[in-house]
Amino acid sequence: MDLETTEFQYEPRMSDADALMWSIEKDPQLRSTIVWVSILDRTPDRERFERVMERATRVVPRLRQRVLGHPYSIAPPRWEVDPNFDLDYHLRWMKVIGAGTEREVFDLAAPIAMQGFDRARPLWEMTVVEGLEGDRAAIIGKVHHAITDGVGGVRLQMEMLDLERQPATEKPMPPAPEPEPVTERRRIVDAMNYEAGRQAGRLRDLVHSAATSAGKLVSDPIGVIDESLQTAASLGRLVAPVTEPLSPLMRDRSLSVHFDTIAIPLDELKAPSRVVAGRLNDAFVAGVAGGLRRYHAEHGVEVDALRMTMPINVRTEANARTAGNAFVPARFAVPVGIVDPLQRMDAIRKLVAHQRAEPALALTDSVAALLNRLPTTATTAVFGSMLKGIDFITSNVPGAPVPVYVAGAKVQAQVALAPMTGSAANVTLLSHEATCHIGINVDPAAVTDPALFTACLRESFVEICKVG
Repeated sequence: MDLETTEFQYEPRMSDADALMWSIEKDPQLRSTIVWVSILDRTPDRERFERVMERATRVVPRLRQRVLGHPYSIAPPRWEVDPNFDLDYHLRWMKVIGAGTEREVFDLAAPIAMQGFDRARPLWEMTVVEGLEGDRAAIIGKVHHAITDGVGGVRLQMEMLDLERQPATEKPMPPAPEPEPVTERRRIVDAMNYEAGRQAGRLRDLVHSAATSAGKLVSDPIGVIDESLQTAASLGRLVAPVTEPLSPLMRDRSLSVHFDTIAIPLDELKAPSRVVAGRLNDAFVAGVAGGLRRYHAEHGVEVDALRMTMPINVRTEANARTAGNAFVPARFAVPVGIVDPLQRMDAIRKLVAHQRAEPALALTDSVAALLNRLPTTATTAVFGSMLKGIDFITSNVPGAPVPVYVAGAKVQAQVALAPMTGSAANVTLLSHEATCHIGINVDPAAVTDPALFTACLRESFVEICKVG
């Protein structure tokens, strides 16, 4: 990971995919709130941290912007500077009640995650928790997925972090962005101009694509037809509704969450993936799949496969500096019933490689644009049908490989707790220095014994690491 600050480009409007993520929250089970917990070796200096966050809100526009849309507009919602921005609302301080264990911090984070954002304000909150055992502290962060994905979030976080405990100089404080009054007439004109420009761009792409296809049709007509059929089939798999989860056990859903975490040395989890010529992600997903098999077996249930969503990073050189999300949520059945960890890992490696090659991945934003044309109720129903049949979600995000600090406090651990958006569980790996911190977010209505669920995952990862 590049620890240098990335100069992001901030578009004035949401992408179609981000707008879809925003609109489907009419169903609260489909909320896409990202939470993270940072464990610090001491309490950060309050005045210094407030200056750090003040600067971050000036450098990262999204931290001062709210979302403004119009129910009759065909253009995605706009990002506009909040004229009532108040740092004290977004940055909070509290003392832990109790012994100050990390378990208590995760229990504090759960109700914070369950609360929806105030849509009249920027979509983030941060709570510094003092009084942890060993004179430590924690930060509970909360951000809406429409602002960024995990990869972009780690890069943005570097605006708040230092590579030294006491840097010789503080970063310069830029001027605060000024809110710009926008009349209703201007909003309408702006939306029309935006859509006109976007449709013109799509027409150019279509003409170019048609010209390319025409040339190929002459030289390789069978190949063109076969490619078109494959793309159509891939698109069908991408949008196919799956209203029923495969698990006979984890079927109920609620609005509640339960958080937990597991820490595994990075090298120990990388080693088994090399045995099957795979990636860290293959060992990670195989560990989660093995834990799910164990959890079902503990309840006397046999299960061969469960449906998983895995975000596939589609950042390229062309969009690497564009703020927002750059992932495609691939949905597919994963073989969890394979007992042998090596065979399970190899099967998952091949399956994930196939999913990364799906032709429809390039069409995700176009599909989102089409869904956004529907009434919000219809969009929520359609997209909800694609999400509520998911059993679990996995995500793998590379974090800082070197020590980092926040206002004089060293970050000892970072745990990402990603949204379930209708599934029973989300298990997210976020690496930090030499450790993989695995964040576990479960719906207690589906996973009725969260402690057993975590124990089963831990046993499975121990088994996976032994393969290496």
